[in-house]
Amino acid sequence: MIVLTVDEIIELYDKLVEKTGGLHGLRDRGLLESAVYSAAAGFDETEQYPTVEEKAARLAYAITTNHPFLDGNKRIGILVMLVMLELNGIGMTFTQQELLQLGLEIPAGKRDYFLVLGWIADHKAKLTQGET
Repeated sequence: MIVLTVDEIIELYDKLVEKTGGLHGLRDRGLLESAVYSAAAGFDETEQYPTVEEKAARLAYAITTNHPFLDGNKRIGILVMLVMLELNGIGMTFTQQELLQLGLEIPAGKRDYFLVLGWIADHKAKLTQGET
């Protein structure tokens, strides 16, 4: 399973803000580390978030709600989720409106981790015959 590191997320954030604009900068590295490490949480060799989808949902939720960056926390939280899913071979289908709504609902308290996970399940690309 491919998991993004703190430094990779910062690099992705830098590119995102450069392309889309906004106030640039990391507000609190510890909050970003907390978000990333929460997706890897576990006890006694049992992961709390064992699947790619669970880790991606946890990252999206934690980055968006922890606000580790000066600006763009919703954008980077959703982007990290999508990149992690794609890197692990999980395609998604959604409209821009659906993606925007997800990004706005998380920090507004309308979607918790479980609802983000449900959103991923609802938007996974359907494989056509012959695909694996």
